[in-house]
Amino acid sequence: MKILRADRGSEVLDLNCALLAQYLERFIREELAWRGYKKGLIGVSGGVDSALTLALAVRALGAENVHAVAMPHQRSAPTSFEHAKLVCDAYGVTLDTVDITPIVEGYAQTDPEMTARRRGNLMARSRMMVLFDQSEKHHALTLGTGNKTERLFGYFTWHADDTPPINPLGDLYKTQVWGLSEYVGVPDAVLHKAPTADLEAGQTDEGDLGITYRRADVILEHYLKGYPDAYIESLGYQLSEIERVKTLVNRTHWKRTTPATAVVSSTAINEFYLRPLDFRIR
Repeated sequence: MKILRADRGSEVLDLNCALLAQYLERFIREELAWRGYKKGLIGVSGGVDSALTLALAVRALGAENVHAVAMPHQRSAPTSFEHAKLVCDAYGVTLDTVDITPIVEGYAQTDPEMTARRRGNLMARSRMMVLFDQSEKHHALTLGTGNKTERLFGYFTWHADDTPPINPLGDLYKTQVWGLSEYVGVPDAVLHKAPTADLEAGQTDEGDLGITYRRADVILEHYLKGYPDAYIESLGYQLSEIERVKTLVNRTHWKRTTPATAVVSSTAINEFYLRPLDFRIR
């Protein structure tokens, strides 16, 4: 990993990028194959996460088997589409465009009290609706693009960003996404831009979260492994940062689980009736 980090303790996030890229490419091929797919579909936003997902899919499947869709809204930053096109051109993938403005505004105009946050959630859910429809159109499985940091913080729209059936980046912190993206050659304009969901004007991920990804990721890794606050603080992190990270994780667990079901039998799905994901009927 070439990207330098000044935060103490950051070595716990170091990766063997060559080995990881090979593993994720195999993951994509195998997960598509046993579901009966040869092609992958990706919503390309102009951000680094979708860019890395596209790059890995191209390496795994070939550019001819990867479909990319940009889904701008009239309020989207122009650079988002420009960067989406830049990424697709870099990896030889044709970029289709579906304007979600009519979908979102068709509903938004029915409510004069529509807020920017609600409209942003509508955008995210509309995009996932489009992706699943495009998946059916092209018989191409939708690939998720959410990274581990966002997922742990619940920083996604429920039943939208984290919905696709497979997610190559789901166990990679944002810091690791940057490192692997540099390894596979994601364009610099995308690699070094400030992360943003681009759902509200002037919105940035780190502004919403109240902490930078590079500091949050080290705290997260130590917190999840059970290190006490005092140890994490000794690495150079403020107690306020540690508490912020813990709060974001602990209050959003519900977004990372299946729907809560009232159990009334001994065959409740995901409670007693458990079957491995890779179960095959011969």
